[in-house]
Amino acid sequence: MEEQKKRTTIVLFSGDYDKAMAAYIIANGAAAYDHEVTIFHTFWGLNALRKEEMVPVKKGFLEKMFGRMMPQGADRMGLSKMNFAGMGPKMIKHVIKKHHAMTLPQLIDMAKEQNINLVACTMTMDLLGLQEKELLSDIQYAGVAAYLADAEIGNVNLFI
Repeated sequence: MEEQKKRTTIVLFSGDYDKAMAAYIIANGAAAYDHEVTIFHTFWGLNALRKEEMVPVKKGFLEKMFGRMMPQGADRMGLSKMNFAGMGPKMIKHVIKKHHAMTLPQLIDMAKEQNINLVACTMTMDLLGLQEKELLSDIQYAGVAAYLADAEIGNVNLFI
């Protein structure tokens, strides 16, 4: 009898740089252990999938405000603790560089290379006024039902 591949699912709800890094470190580790991995990005976790450059899209007033208030891209996310008006992320990035560790954008690229399923929550995109053009290429779009279907057969399910 053929053994089925193990599955890991992660809900990335947080928009904090350090928490997103943890999610991607775990995801890349699981993929290296031959797990099929899905990261379902919802609410503030969608910021990890935003393009860093401004993309011209037509939006209403509230959607424009959300877009301006949220960090544009993984590298601009704040820390969960010790953010210190933006100094915390600069300090942690310095430490990451000093120790030759990977940054969050590099971990996201590695996840794509390892065929990790990066999924953007379509309901949250609608709520926050985010459009597909504003997010990275090579990602998937789905609702909570698709995540639940993956999680139901998952061996490891995390909420970060």
